[in-house]
Amino acid sequence: MNVRIEKDSMGELQVPENALYGAQTQRAINNFPISGKPMPEAFIRALVLIKLAAARTNFKLDCVSKDVAGSIESACNELLEQNDIMQHFPVDIFQTGSGTSSNMNANEVIATLATKHATDNVNPNDHVNFGQSSNDIIPSAIHVSAAIEISDVLLPALQHLKARISAKATALKGVTKTGRTHLMDAMPVRFDQTFNAWASQIQDNIDNLTAVKSKLLRLAQGGTAVGTGINAHPEFATLIAKELGNLTNVDFVPADDFFALIGSQDTVVAVSGVLKTIAVTFMKIANDLRWMNSGPLAGLGEITLEALQPGSSIMPGKVNPVIPEATAMVAAQVIGNDTTITIGGQSGNFELNVMLPVIAANLLFSIELLSNSAVLLAEKAIDTLEVNQDKLNEALDKNPILVTALNPIIGYLKAAEIAKLAYREGRAIIDVAEQETDLSREELTRLLDPKALTEGGL
Repeated sequence: MNVRIEKDSMGELQVPENALYGAQTQRAINNFPISGKPMPEAFIRALVLIKLAAARTNFKLDCVSKDVAGSIESACNELLEQNDIMQHFPVDIFQTGSGTSSNMNANEVIATLATKHATDNVNPNDHVNFGQSSNDIIPSAIHVSAAIEISDVLLPALQHLKARISAKATALKGVTKTGRTHLMDAMPVRFDQTFNAWASQIQDNIDNLTAVKSKLLRLAQGGTAVGTGINAHPEFATLIAKELGNLTNVDFVPADDFFALIGSQDTVVAVSGVLKTIAVTFMKIANDLRWMNSGPLAGLGEITLEALQPGSSIMPGKVNPVIPEATAMVAAQVIGNDTTITIGGQSGNFELNVMLPVIAANLLFSIELLSNSAVLLAEKAIDTLEVNQDKLNEALDKNPILVTALNPIIGYLKAAEIAKLAYREGRAIIDVAEQETDLSREELTRLLDPKALTEGGL
């Protein structure tokens, strides 16, 4: 590999000849060969956006020249227009806890590109990083990237999933199935009741996510090293928030207390908690779909999910519920990510949290996983599933739990005797009830109608 020599405050270092980054980035590459995974692209793009907004702000405040600010802005736009932006940001997730390596990676890359547009050299620290610290820009980049991804990707995906579930509920309105508690036969329910329950869960998650997302709009930017705002113009925090709003159409504001957002990650822990709840909801829906689809001969077989791929390398004709299975794995991963974020949130030592990169990576990974799986669940499971009516009727006709409807008339103990006899003899509950009570066949037909029983009441 052809190299060039770069210098920083610690001395000289070899850097790949064509790399846009400099010595500090190279030191991080050398120091952290841990996962081979860089920071998420959404985070890097947010970081570059903040650098762009900072250049505009610093020019307005007469902190940098028009030439320097304009060249930084041009460099940032050049990066943001690249589909392969990540080639310039190789620093591992598992790096210094403040994210300083990623911040300097951005400063160096932007400075290299900006120098091509400027009259004089643009310095990574003195110009690109002016009025900033890793300690306020990394927490801000976490908030900015998460707010954008939630607004533009996750919330629309959840709305899409809810809409498809609601549409399927409407399509299946009135179709009755055996209800189950403890995985055992229970009183009947309608498919629209089951699906609308899922839709309500999704809506609750949307409401919770929207509420907590508003907290992400508060930025640590302007607090600099420890929260005091040292080396930043007094108006910097307010103006950069407005600039970011102009760039993203998201109404960012300065934090009420910079110390809180730099020393802790409570907001992100709260956001992750909502993401975990979404994952729990997804797990519930995925497992319900798997159980209803099970068999089809030896299982419940109430629905048939779309056949997407062969299910076995040795058993011909086997088809598995792959989308619900993938969704369940997503849920497990997001729950695990939340644990990492929770532990990371505990690492706010005095004036700085020192697990920022891994918090950022796990948060954005959770958002990405949930967004993608919501769309797949909507389009390749909910939309395309079909109901097996014959299987539903067979189970309903034999379900002894329907005798519950007779409790007010014949009493709990008598109803229990009838249910046990029906179980033991494998007979339809209406036949046994006709034999064991004085109720007429016509009256029993009315009282034990499964669809009517889904309406509740006496």
